[in-house]
Amino acid sequence: MTQNFKALDTLMSDKVEAVIFDWAGTLVDFSSLAPTQIFVDAFATFGIQISLEQARGPMGLSKRDHIRTLLATESIQDQWVAQFERASTDADIDAIYERFMPMQIEKVAEYSAPIEGAAAVLEQLRAKGIKVGSCSGYPRQVLDVLLPAAASQGLAPDCVIAGDELPAGGRPGPFMALANVLALGVGDVRRCIKVDDTVPGIEEGRRAGMWTVGLSLSGNEVGLSLAELKTADPAEVKARVERASERLSQSGAHYVIETIADFPAIVQAIQARLAQGETP
Repeated sequence: MTQNFKALDTLMSDKVEAVIFDWAGTLVDFSSLAPTQIFVDAFATFGIQISLEQARGPMGLSKRDHIRTLLATESIQDQWVAQFERASTDADIDAIYERFMPMQIEKVAEYSAPIEGAAAVLEQLRAKGIKVGSCSGYPRQVLDVLLPAAASQGLAPDCVIAGDELPAGGRPGPFMALANVLALGVGDVRRCIKVDDTVPGIEEGRRAGMWTVGLSLSGNEVGLSLAELKTADPAEVKARVERASERLSQSGAHYVIETIADFPAIVQAIQARLAQGETP
């Protein structure tokens, strides 16, 4: 009887069952510009100046946690104390978040263009019988604007989990990835792949027991728009990609690729490893 169960487990474990994608920097919005610029703009309304590089630092967290992390940064907290003559509080986090939200909702559709190859990859996965899930650090109100714009351009996952709708919280915890597992009816997390351009997103997938794939060039870690890439020094781009790849690998990514267009070969590689009995 035990041997029969082992044989069944081997038979069921050689096929990827679901892929769970992040959104900004992964499927849409090359270099994840939408959230980073809005963080800069939202803090500026309080008289606090932060750089795009600082804004990118906690990317992948839910937006409220992102703001909390930024405010805890020494240089930003020093500005806050100088501006308001006191340390920041949870009420201040709420105030910045409330300022951030309408600005993000207004702008997010402008950054809904699919990253090259994304729509074709989703189509290929479905053709192979692989379920397509997704999750995001974006709140549901923002996704409600982004999703129709993305769907009109060929991006419509079977499941979308927002960063603010689970009581347990968001990244780097496994909760959004596991919510996809439940919604999609996935039978084994070891046959799931989490794809993300941020360190918290990779940690999310690892904690959920999944294979993880990091995206370097298109995501937050490199942080160059398509227009900037055209004029950037190739040596600088290469150095940024190498740094991004190292950070994503160190966070636990099983594979790191430049963009979603490179993903089909990774699915094949993971299926081959599953067929050999390997697990994440």
